[in-house]
Amino acid sequence: MSGLATIHVDGAWRRSLGGATRDVLDPADATVLAVVAEGGAEDADAAVAAARRAFDAGPWPRTPVAERAALLRRTADLLQRDREEIARTESRDTGKTLEEGRADVDDVTSAFRYFADLVVNESGGRVVDAGTPDVHSVVVHEPVGVCAMITPWNYPLLQASWKIAPALAAGNTFVVKPSEVTPLSTVHLARLLAEAGLPPGAGNVVTGAGDPVGARLAAHPDVDLVSFTGGLASGVKVAQAAAPGVKKVALELGGKNPNVVFADACATDAGFDTAVDQALNAAFIHSGQVCSAGARLVIEESVRDRFVAELARRAARVRLGRGTEPGVECGPLVSREQLEKTEAHVAAALADGATLRCGGARPEPSGVRPEGGFFYLPTVLDHCHGDMRVVREETFGPILTVETFHTEDEAVALANDTEYGLAGGVFSADTARARRVAARLRHGTVWINDYHPYLPQAEWGGYGKSGTGRELGPAGLAEYRETKHIYENLRPAPVRWFAG
Repeated sequence: MSGLATIHVDGAWRRSLGGATRDVLDPADATVLAVVAEGGAEDADAAVAAARRAFDAGPWPRTPVAERAALLRRTADLLQRDREEIARTESRDTGKTLEEGRADVDDVTSAFRYFADLVVNESGGRVVDAGTPDVHSVVVHEPVGVCAMITPWNYPLLQASWKIAPALAAGNTFVVKPSEVTPLSTVHLARLLAEAGLPPGAGNVVTGAGDPVGARLAAHPDVDLVSFTGGLASGVKVAQAAAPGVKKVALELGGKNPNVVFADACATDAGFDTAVDQALNAAFIHSGQVCSAGARLVIEESVRDRFVAELARRAARVRLGRGTEPGVECGPLVSREQLEKTEAHVAAALADGATLRCGGARPEPSGVRPEGGFFYLPTVLDHCHGDMRVVREETFGPILTVETFHTEDEAVALANDTEYGLAGGVFSADTARARRVAARLRHGTVWINDYHPYLPQAEWGGYGKSGTGRELGPAGLAEYRETKHIYENLRPAPVRWFAG
């Protein structure tokens, strides 16, 4: 496969029909990491046509469930075979550390295996009691059809897999458009699916920009479902484009996530250390470029000074550098655009009265931080409030804001004071309080005395403007299915409704 042949249609790798290409940059030094095909609307049309043929007349939707599950398991095995290569690709492409890249491959592997197990262990349908032995009534699940998948730049392999694995398990065909910023691991995954035996046309890839490729996929009349993960503004456009066709739409649009810390969580040295450590993890993993990042520290006023001082001290010691270098804890931001957005949010917060506790600038270049890289220091902003842009808008950068509360009710009100509702954390030594607060938070995932872990068997998604639908878990599979009721009269006879 040529480095420019990154469009996969009907089982063949090729360049874009228009001949355009795009440079993929290494965010650690802004040099060209790869050159890929820059697809257009005509490439999207070709990919959808291939997926449509594969669904309507190809073998995949009619492949027995056990065989579909076996292909998912083979793909999982191939992911582990190529684990180091994929992890290094993901690290170079997104800027994340090599350790994070390895974890992503392992999580993707788990997702493929989970959906394989889920579909193979299902029954053949749900029998519905019609109240008479003369009727056989059953509810069955069938694939939706052609699925368009538009994935983000921060977790390109993971987010593609959360869509592809359940879609294939259900018997669908698909076209995936990875982010034009980080397309390389999705291309690798498509190669592994073909190696595992996925029939031509069942899985297609179009590399290119959101407009025109993503826009065309969302509006295409032969697409039955659109699954999008990304920013709110783009998600709204996807929903609007899909609406005239009344397609199924699933949107995961991020969040502005609170991490609520009660004073009792810090009553012991061990508890204090754990809460501070988890606050760092919540905010600064992958340089804050995580939809569920705990970017809002909501902390009880009585422990605020001690907690924030220690948090800032540790944040200032985070080792920045190229993600593939040993000892590096945080890599660069993914692009110059993200770097400039982060700077703008910090500047606005300081102008609005926030106090800079650490960070707030680009670091000096060094041996592990090359000249030209998109690096930004982990930043803690104290004395923040809900009217600040940095508190209300997603930054996707290494910024942690600090808000304080005095009562449990105030903590809940602050945590829920967001138009998003993806995730949040609660730290407390009082189990009853922690569970009570978790129940009151309007967020799709709530961690108690932890932050960031997820399970493939547990649904992922949010409330409010964090989106619609769910990924992972049984509901993640249900997104890619239609539900059909089959009612069979075993003893047909005239009804005589009309005298005729």
